[in-house]
Amino acid sequence: MIAIDWIIQAVRDNDYRYSRHGDQERQNDNLTLIQVAQALYNGRILEQYTNTGRGVSCLVAGFADNGTPIHVVCGCMVKTLVIITVYIPTPPKFKNSFERGNS
Repeated sequence: MIAIDWIIQAVRDNDYRYSRHGDQERQNDNLTLIQVAQALYNGRILEQYTNTGRGVSCLVAGFADNGTPIHVVCGCMVKTLVIITVYIPTPPKFKNSFERGNS
């Protein structure tokens, strides 16, 4: 399992990287690197994934300082935080920032 404290420390220490997909998705939603870091600093883990083909990972929900809700799927690769994907949660997949919808 991944702990939110470890994620926050990795971001503070600049000991993380984006996957190619994660950075592309961040750009697709017009999110800055700073906004994603802000969401990780104040986020909470919604779901933990034991192994989805990319190793242990989790879904973090948080907010940028401007109030934008952001979801970040994070993993661990050789003790480094990897941002697998980033997106703004929207219906119908999510009812709100912390609750899945019906689809």
